Amino acid sequence: MPDSAPRDPAADPLRTDVSHSARIWNYWLGGKDHYEVDAEVGGQILAFVPELPRSAVADRRFLARAVRHLAGEAGIRQFLDIGTGLPVANNTHEVAQGVDPSCRIVYVDKDPVVLDHAQALLTSTPEGATDYIEADARDPEAILRGAAATLDLDQPIAITMLGVLNFVMDTDEAVDVVRRLLDAAAPGSHLVVSHPTTEVDGEAMVAAVEHWNSQGSAPMTLRNREDLARIFSGVELLPPGIVSCSRWRPEPADGDVEVTHFAGVGVKR
Repeated sequence: MPDSAPRDPAADPLRTDVSHSARIWNYWLGGKDHYEVDAEVGGQILAFVPELPRSAVADRRFLARAVRHLAGEAGIRQFLDIGTGLPVANNTHEVAQGVDPSCRIVYVDKDPVVLDHAQALLTSTPEGATDYIEADARDPEAILRGAAATLDLDQPIAITMLGVLNFVMDTDEAVDVVRRLLDAAAPGSHLVVSHPTTEVDGEAMVAAVEHWNSQGSAPMTLRNREDLARIFSGVELLPPGIVSCSRWRPEPADGDVEVTHFAGVGVKR
């Protein structure tokens, strides 16, 4: 179908002279899928907020805990992962299918860098399924059309949006994007969001984002707890609500250090 059609690499050439958000994140996570410019800009941003790699790791651990809860206690078997990013350890399908091999996962990203690595995300169990859609988070209808080839949208799904809504600069638009996705989701569906915040190291984070936006990476914004509550307005938040992602149902190995990303999980009744 059109959403899954192969991309012409010549139409969107890889830029290695401009920093890239997914590759900078990969650098902070200790990965290898980045270039010198990404390490340079990533290092410059760490001069403002040295703890950002800790936030990146905490965000990935939050994803794993949330997915384990959803596939386990909540009984969710379908996952729509929007804003996938570069593959690393404990991707959504690995965690979900580790709980139940029949889980079905659709990954969504518009980023050509992510698309080039997407085959690493398509290693499903025989009982389950994975797919990849090239689509923009601002176009929920295109995402849902593509996802319907793999997911049954008449049954509950989990919509995960980690570190993606911060690239939707207008909060009203971000709220609308989530509302449109939830309107199409069955009751019992869940929403998982993480987002960089001004609530921890606020002044340093503002300076870091200003520098980020000046380097050619996709512009992003920060939001506070009140903004994030608006994003979750269509669901019932699960305890402990909107918190530092390191403090959402932490396990002993996660520690108890507050980080610069807030997160939450909610259910559509």
